[in-house]
Amino acid sequence: MQLLSKHYIVIYSGDGLPSDLANQTKRAKGKVTAEFKGAGLATATSDDPDFAAQAAKMPGVQAVVNDFVFYSDEVQPARPFVKPASHAGSGVRGNNPFLPLQWGLTAIQAPAAWNTGARGEGVIVADLDTGYDLTHPDLQDNIIGSTSFVTLPGESYDAQHRTYGTSHGTHTAGTIAAADNNEGVIGVAPKAKLLLVKVMSDAGEGQLSWLINGIIYAADHNADVINMSLTALLPRNGKFRDENGKTINNSKATKDLLSALNKATSYARKRGATIIASAGNDGIDTSQDHNWVRMPADASGVIAISATGPMGWGKAPETCNLDRFASYSNYGTPTVAFAAPGGDSRYPDFYEITTLFGYYQPTYAMDMVLSTDHHGGYSWLAGTSMAAPHASGVAALIIGKNGGQMDPARVEAILRASADDLGKPGRDPYYGFGRVNALRAVTQKK
Repeated sequence: MQLLSKHYIVIYSGDGLPSDLANQTKRAKGKVTAEFKGAGLATATSDDPDFAAQAAKMPGVQAVVNDFVFYSDEVQPARPFVKPASHAGSGVRGNNPFLPLQWGLTAIQAPAAWNTGARGEGVIVADLDTGYDLTHPDLQDNIIGSTSFVTLPGESYDAQHRTYGTSHGTHTAGTIAAADNNEGVIGVAPKAKLLLVKVMSDAGEGQLSWLINGIIYAADHNADVINMSLTALLPRNGKFRDENGKTINNSKATKDLLSALNKATSYARKRGATIIASAGNDGIDTSQDHNWVRMPADASGVIAISATGPMGWGKAPETCNLDRFASYSNYGTPTVAFAAPGGDSRYPDFYEITTLFGYYQPTYAMDMVLSTDHHGGYSWLAGTSMAAPHASGVAALIIGKNGGQMDPARVEAILRASADDLGKPGRDPYYGFGRVNALRAVTQKK
């Protein structure tokens, strides 16, 4: 949890910005780097250690806070398995050959929803994540744009030529909207369009300013749904570090950073974007843990998703419980709104191999979520990162089925009315209002 000494977020009390912001900031010995006029936010740089105090005196300014660096726990889910799916040369034939391995689609009744004609057509989903394979055969036809707000050297939103690791962004994008193209996997909303926005480095490093840029960019480019499979932890006690590792005690910074994010999410929601985020992989009760604020899950207007995952599905696909609560998933109210398939990797025999539908893989891997990976491949990952895009896909189905451009409050109401109520009746800490159900969501009466 690091505060950047020369990078600042300027927060205004209203939603507007002064017309002479650049000149005002210059007089405070700073330079504006971005303006978010409808959200009442700006970013700036300055070498003057007194900049924050001077800029806070500018008319209408509510607070000036150092930009925040975080490492998302979502980029490295517990025991990720990155080997591409392989097959034994027989078994499934026909459309999207890896579909039988996508147990998450079965859990939320996505194929039945498609049969009603709901496929997310006309809907734009912005995926805010790491880099993406822009030429992946399951993605390229649905990508309508891509950009990056990561300012680190050597980082690109195009992960096609990366030679290491998995592409977290490519994976989440495939879960949302991999095309129905007879290639590999298929997304929850296979006719939705993807706006791919890089807000985290390949190593999972993020800055709040990058995230704010991404949210506002998505909203300004007509995103109907914004998916954020990431978690940034803000210390409630205000203990941060600087670039040199020195501890900084600034309890006001936590409040101001959350305020800045709230202004960005509120802006996007007013622009018609349904905002969905992962609940986090700490395995803790967020209603009892008062040490951290989890962003963006705890931000205003954000729908946070916990994860479900089977245990041994590859050995008993017909009887295995697909709605088992995942071992790593955060839970607690009011953080968790809904649950969705995120997979799990805790099957006890790490080396056991299972053959299913003509495909062979380690048994534990089949309990994870299969989706697209860079170099045109596929991989298994588990996390609330994988749960959020399932829910975002369902939101896209709802919006497409209802003709597009829906009020986010209405989308959330349909998600709530259609979710399968698991756990204790009503809203509970694990599943929230329930595990999302695509079929029930698209057949809800208006």
